[in-house]
Amino acid sequence: MYLCNGAIPTLTGRRLELRTMKNEDAAALFRIWSHPEVVPWLGAPPLSSVTETEQLIALLSKMALEEENLRWSIVGPGGEVMGSCGYNSWQLPGAYRGEIGCDLSPDFWGQGYMKEALELVLEYGFTTMGLNRVEAYCYPDNVRAHQLVDTLGFQREGLLRQYRHTPSGFQDVDLFALLRQEWR
Repeated sequence: MYLCNGAIPTLTGRRLELRTMKNEDAAALFRIWSHPEVVPWLGAPPLSSVTETEQLIALLSKMALEEENLRWSIVGPGGEVMGSCGYNSWQLPGAYRGEIGCDLSPDFWGQGYMKEALELVLEYGFTTMGLNRVEAYCYPDNVRAHQLVDTLGFQREGLLRQYRHTPSGFQDVDLFALLRQEWR
């Protein structure tokens, strides 16, 4: 088990902290997950309320306890919830790979916060979880995501045609991967 006494571990960086999602994060996460500049990249319909966001936080917490995903709130220097990130899924025996996902409030885009957050997530995945490969799936027109994974050392491995079904129909995604031996 990768949780500390049943709790999601807190990861601390230079300017931010990754910690378990809490109900008090729901208002901030609702603003992010329903923001018109963020929604197109989520691949899901925008949330309709803070209550619905609280329900999603509860579901993600339950899934973390069952080791089906691992998602953190990204908390900035002033204690503000800036977004979320983590492992959407992972498989150990037979693969030793995981898939990362992330979202950030547009108020913080271009300041290096997501790079710092994902460096913590990758370090945790490679050293604590024992992953050998971490994957990222990005929509082909999501230039910011492409730049981010490139900066982190991911390699583009190809286009997965009509890989995801979203509210707007089937969508292609670019597959990027980073191997433990390439990390750092």
